[in-house]
Amino acid sequence: MIQNIINLANDMLWSYIMVAALLACAIYFTLRSRFVQFRMIGEMCRQLVSATERHQDDGKRHISPAQAFLVSLASRVGTGNLAGVATAITVGGPGAVFWMWIIALVGAANAFIESTLAQLYKQRAADAYIGGPAYYILKGLKCKWMAVLFSVLTILTFGYAFNTVQSNTICEAMQNAFGIDPTTMGIVLTVATLIIIFGGIQRIAKVSSIVVPIMALGYLLLAIVVVIMNLSALPDILVSIVKGAFGVEQLVGGGMGAAVMQGIKRGLFSNEAGMGSAPNAAATASTSHPVKQGLIQTLGVFTDTLVICSCTAFIILASGVPLDNLDGVQLTQEALTAEVGVAGRIFVAIAIFFFAFSSIFGNYYYGEANIRFITRSSTALTLYRVTVGAVVMGGALMSLQTVWSLADITMGLMTLCNLVAIALLGGRALLLLKDYTSQLKKGKDPIFKKQNIKEFANDDSIECW
Repeated sequence: MIQNIINLANDMLWSYIMVAALLACAIYFTLRSRFVQFRMIGEMCRQLVSATERHQDDGKRHISPAQAFLVSLASRVGTGNLAGVATAITVGGPGAVFWMWIIALVGAANAFIESTLAQLYKQRAADAYIGGPAYYILKGLKCKWMAVLFSVLTILTFGYAFNTVQSNTICEAMQNAFGIDPTTMGIVLTVATLIIIFGGIQRIAKVSSIVVPIMALGYLLLAIVVVIMNLSALPDILVSIVKGAFGVEQLVGGGMGAAVMQGIKRGLFSNEAGMGSAPNAAATASTSHPVKQGLIQTLGVFTDTLVICSCTAFIILASGVPLDNLDGVQLTQEALTAEVGVAGRIFVAIAIFFFAFSSIFGNYYYGEANIRFITRSSTALTLYRVTVGAVVMGGALMSLQTVWSLADITMGLMTLCNLVAIALLGGRALLLLKDYTSQLKKGKDPIFKKQNIKEFANDDSIECW
């Protein structure tokens, strides 16, 4: 009964509201920014490479733009890349992959706008910058109730719902590869999670900067090997993806709708463009211009979906493993097993452990940033940390369908709230982009000072610039 109610709410939210809202915002900002996610991709890479160069601030322990990028990438790169893609293909067919690409390509504009706004309206905390959608809703829109609503939805989505997905997937992968009991694995995960999250954002950033690049590179290299092994099948795979997205057979049978819904849902879960999550990490960076972090975070969307998710899709579709017998991470494991033997199943289990585990504490931090927005109580923060540990344990014991359904509902509500905010505030991010490109044309390393832009000069809510 409860599962039926959850499914009904999910269908209504995603079938009638979310697809239209996401694509409308993404297309609007793509056009208004003059395709910033494509024309400035070289600048994105340059900023990420030169992210060690920092302007002088007040000497506090702020994290670097590269570390902020890796914290957000830690949340992005995880279950969505290995298990989410498999689920999308199982339900929506190969065509779902095409719609994952589309939501990444156009949705990257949403990612640029939200992360730039997070930098604009960030504020100083005890030992780091802090910010995100709740802050730009409060400061930019002057709407406290909406800011609090977003914070609550973020806590529910990332601190709780998404972390049940991560722990559930880890336990499923470990049981399939090594026969480890989910209860035992859940206890290990919970203890390790509590140790890291009680260390704060600096510890989270340090762990992310080590774990994420190593595992992402290892998975990417393995995927390249699999693609090379099946190079002759690559054209047929691409045809099946495009045909599944637009084919007459899929349209008549309702499969096209399933492909669109699954592609966009699982694509959003993975790359988080427009969701309002990555801005929480983007705001923590010390940088000389808000647009720099906006560009760096936009690159994370492409890294996540166009590279890592595509790798998973090619592995599954090249393997020939039946799509109707398995779901989630087990499908990815069996696909790799078909390609490289039992070692594939073991590698995916290890990769999903590190990907999803890094996502747990990346997700946790998004919730923490919003706990701090609602209250400065150390007791509330401690309670939040303990309950995150509890849901990690709970996720290990829940069913796959339940954890994904709950995550989809909270993700949809949170994203809608953020899309309304960036639709109303996006013009300010575009002003910053204009200022940034103007300085670039003059051969300068862009530096933002609010007094140099008349629309911001007398805005007391912009306190760090």
